[in-house]
Amino acid sequence: MAQLRFRVVEKAFQTKPKEVEVPSERPSEYFAKYVFNREKMFKYLPTSVYNKLVDAMDNGAALDREVADKVAEGMKRWAMELGATHYTHWFQPLTEGTAEKHDAFVEHDGKGGMMEEFSGKLLVQQEPDASSFPNGGIRNTFEARGYSAWDPSSPVFVVDDTLCIPTVFIAYTGESLDYKAPLLKALRAVNKAAVDVCHYFDPDVKKVMAYLGWEQEYFLVDEGLYAARPDLLLTGRTLMGHEASKNQQLEDHYFGAIPTRVAAFMKDLEIQALELGIPVKTRHNEVAPNQFELAPIFEECNLAVDHNMLIMSLMRKVARTHGFRVLLHEKPFKGVNGSGKHNNWSLGTDTGVLLMAPGKTAEENLRFITFVVNTLMAVYRHNGLLKASIMSATNAHRLGANEAPPAIISSFLGTQLSRVLDHMEDSSIDELVALGGKHGMKLDIPQIPELLIDNTDRNRTSPFAFTGNRFELRAVGSEANCASAMIALNTAVAEQLTEFKQEVDKLMEGGEPKISAIVHVIRQYIKKCKPIRFDGNGYSEEWKEEAARRGLDCETSCPVIFDQYLSADSVRMFESTGVMTRKELEARNEVKWETYTKKIQIEARVLGDLVMNHIVPVAIEYQSKLIDNVYKMKNIFPEEKAVRLSAQNLAIIDEIADRTAYIKEHVDAMVEARKVANKIENEREKAVAYHDTIAPMLEQIRYHIDKLELIVDDRMWTLPKYRELLFIR
Repeated sequence: MAQLRFRVVEKAFQTKPKEVEVPSERPSEYFAKYVFNREKMFKYLPTSVYNKLVDAMDNGAALDREVADKVAEGMKRWAMELGATHYTHWFQPLTEGTAEKHDAFVEHDGKGGMMEEFSGKLLVQQEPDASSFPNGGIRNTFEARGYSAWDPSSPVFVVDDTLCIPTVFIAYTGESLDYKAPLLKALRAVNKAAVDVCHYFDPDVKKVMAYLGWEQEYFLVDEGLYAARPDLLLTGRTLMGHEASKNQQLEDHYFGAIPTRVAAFMKDLEIQALELGIPVKTRHNEVAPNQFELAPIFEECNLAVDHNMLIMSLMRKVARTHGFRVLLHEKPFKGVNGSGKHNNWSLGTDTGVLLMAPGKTAEENLRFITFVVNTLMAVYRHNGLLKASIMSATNAHRLGANEAPPAIISSFLGTQLSRVLDHMEDSSIDELVALGGKHGMKLDIPQIPELLIDNTDRNRTSPFAFTGNRFELRAVGSEANCASAMIALNTAVAEQLTEFKQEVDKLMEGGEPKISAIVHVIRQYIKKCKPIRFDGNGYSEEWKEEAARRGLDCETSCPVIFDQYLSADSVRMFESTGVMTRKELEARNEVKWETYTKKIQIEARVLGDLVMNHIVPVAIEYQSKLIDNVYKMKNIFPEEKAVRLSAQNLAIIDEIADRTAYIKEHVDAMVEARKVANKIENEREKAVAYHDTIAPMLEQIRYHIDKLELIVDDRMWTLPKYRELLFIR
C-alpha cells in the first residue's frame, strides 16, 4: 500500500495538461448552442405558439394542451438535430443535487416499427417515485406517486444525447419535494410586494426580478491521489492528515498564475458552460493551495440557481477528463481556507432600475434607502432562519474559520451608507423632509454619489455585506443548492415589504403626505434593525458577546439551528406569503436532521475503518521495527551505551503505544455511542446526539492520528499526505 501511494504521487507529478479543442468561433457565437432559448424558439415554433410561450415565461400565463404539443414538437425537432435521442425531467430534490430519468423519443408506429415521439403531455409532466427521494415522511413507500412539472421560465437544454427539461417536483398531495417549487413561489411573492412599493416612486413598474450572481469556490485534486484516500472518496473531506509545512501562509496562491493543467481544465469547462448558456466570466486561484473560483454574470435568480446546479455537475464531469477530481465540500482540508459560494443578491425592475443602487436625485435615493432598509429589517427579523438556510454538517466546518464568515448573521454597510442611515435615525422628521418643489419633497441628507458602488469597503468576516448595488450573502456553502438561501431571503424580504406598505398606507390614510409617511416608517426601521448592522471583526470573541446582547441568534449546534424553520415567526412568514406550509416545513426539517445524522454517521464509519485497516497496522509495524532495532543495539553495544542510543527509539515506541491505544479505545467508544444514538427514533434528537457525542470524537481521534503521521516512517504511510494532495505540478 505504501508503494501504491508513491506510484500515484509520481504519476500525478508527471501528468501533462490535456489538449483542449477550442471552437473556431468567438464565445458570443457558440454561447447557448445547446439551449432552446428565445432565438431557437422563434425559429422552431409557429409565431402564435412562440408568443404564448414567451407570455408564460415572462408573466406566468397558462399553456393549454394544444400549445404544449406544438412546443414539444419544436423542441424535439431542435434537439434531434443536435443528436438527442432521449429526454428527461431535470429536477432538484432535497439531496443538494439534481435528478433525471432518461426516456427515448420512441413509440410503436402500429406497423411493427418505431417512430420518434414527444408530446406536450410528456413535456409538461412526468411521474417519478416520490418515496425514493428525501421527503420527510410526506410520501411512504406504499404512497409513491409524485409529479415533476415543466418550468417554462428556465429554458431546456441538451447534454450529450439528452434533452433536459427543468421541472419542479411535487407530491401527489401537492406538497413541494424540491427546491425549485418554493423558490418560484418566493420569487413571485417578492415580485408582488416589491412592485407595490415601487409604485410609490414609479407607477409604470410592472415586474420586479430578483437577481443572483454566485461565486463558486472549489478544490482540485489529482484523480489518483483522490482514489488513494478513502475518506475523500466517501465523505468529500480528509478525516485525517497533518497540515503541510507550507500551505497558504505565504499568501502566494491567491490570484497567482494558474497552473497549466488547471488552466486547461478551466478552458474546457468554460467552453462547455458557455455552450449550455451559462455566462461564466471570472476564473482565478483562491487563497488555499489547489483552490479556485468560477463566477458568472448575474442572472435572474431562478435561472442562476439552475445554472449553478448544472455547472457543479459539469465541473465533476470535465475534471475527470483532465485527471482531476473536483472537491465541493466546504472544508476538505483542515488548516486552510474552506470553500463557499457567495450569493450576490439584488432586485431590479422591468423599467431597468436596480433597486439596490443609489440614484442621481433625492427621490431615487429615497427609493434606494427604502429597499436597503427593508432588506436589513427582513434579515434582522429572520437572522436565525437565514443562518438555518445555509447551515449543514459540511458548512459547519467552514463557518468562522479562515476567511469564512461566522455563524452569526450580521450586515456590513460600509462607512458612507452607515453615515446616511445614522443621520436619518438621529434627525427629526421635520429636518429630513421639507415639502414643496417640483417633486414635492427634498431629503436633507448627504447626496449619495454614484461612486458608492466602488466607495464601500469590504468586510470578509461579514455574512451579509452591502457591496455597492447588491448584498452579498457570503455564508452559503460551496456544495449547497443556492435555492435554500434564496428561498429564505426572498420570502423574508417579501414579507417585510408587504408590512412596510401597510404601515405607509395607514399613515397616508391618516392624512400624512406620501414622502413624509415613507420617511417616517423608514426612520423607525433604521432604529429597530440597528442590531443587525456590524462593521467590525466578526471573528472576535467580543463580537460573539455583543451579538448575544443584541439579541441575534448565536446558536452553534447545526441540528438545533434547523429549529428556526419551525419557529412561529418563520411558519407565519412562509404561510402568509404562500411559499411553504407548516407541513412542508416540518417535512424539510425531518430531511435536514436525517441528512445531518447520516453524514456524521458515514464519517464515523469511514474513520473507524481507516483506523483499523491503515493507521493502527502501519503504526504497529513501524513500532515493531523500532523494537527490533532496540534489541539489536543491546546485542551489539555495551548496556550503558545501548540504553543511551536507544532512548529516542524507546520514546517513539512509547508514544506510538499510547496514541494507538487512545485511538483504538475511542473508536470503540464511538461505535458504542453510535449504537446508542441509532436507537433514538426522533430525528431531531438523534441528530443532536450525533452532534453532541459523536462529532467531537472525530476530531479527538484525528488529533492522535495526525501526530502518528509525523513520527511513522514516511515510506510506510499508506495514505497520500497534505503536501502531496495540495500541490498540483
